[in-house]
Amino acid sequence: MKRIKQKRNSIRNKSNIQKKIIKLLLLLGFSVLLISFFFGDHGLYHLYTLKSERNRIQKEIDFLRNQRMVLEDEKTRLKTDYKYIEEMAREKYRMAKKGEKVFKVIEKKED
Repeated sequence: MKRIKQKRNSIRNKSNIQKKIIKLLLLLGFSVLLISFFFGDHGLYHLYTLKSERNRIQKEIDFLRNQRMVLEDEKTRLKTDYKYIEEMAREKYRMAKKGEKVFKVIEKKED
C-alpha cells in the first residue's frame, strides 16, 4: 500500500514538474514574441522611426519643390523681363546706365 501511494506521489510530482516546465516555456515563448513585436525588424519601434523619417524626408521634398518653383520663376523672369534684369544688375552688381552716378551708402557703426 505504501508503494502504491509512493508511486502516485511520484507520478503527481512528475506531472507538476512537467506542468511547470510547460508554463515556463510558454511564458518564455510569449516574452520572445512580445519583445520581437515591439523591438524587432518589423516591430512597432522600427515602424515609428520609419514614419518619422518619412515625414522628415517629405518635408524636405516639399521645401525643395517650392525652391525649384521659385528658381524656375526667376529663370523665366531673367529670360523675358528686361526691367527685372535691369533691377538685378543695379542691386546686385551696382551697375548704372550712362550718365548715372552710383552712390554707395556706408552705415555708421555705433560703438
